[in-house]
Amino acid sequence: MDAIQKALKKLSPQERERIKDILVKLLSGNTKGLDIKKLKGRDDIFRIRKGDLRIVYQKEEKSIFILLVER
Repeated sequence: MDAIQKALKKLSPQERERIKDILVKLLSGNTKGLDIKKLKGRDDIFRIRKGDLRIVYQKEEKSIFILLVER
C-alpha cells in the first residue's frame, strides 16, 4: 500500500468525498473555487487547500500525479 492510499484511509468518508470532488474538478480543468498555489522553487508542483485538507500534486503536460494528501 502506498502513502497516498494510507493517507486516504485515515480520512473520514466526508473528507474522502471532498478529496474526490477536488480531483474531479482538477482533472476536468474547472479549477474555479479551488485554492491552488504553486510551490516555491518548482514550476510543476502545486498545492490545493480546502479547509484543513491539503493535496500536493505535480502537473505534467497531460498528466497529474498526486504526491501528498494530508490534514
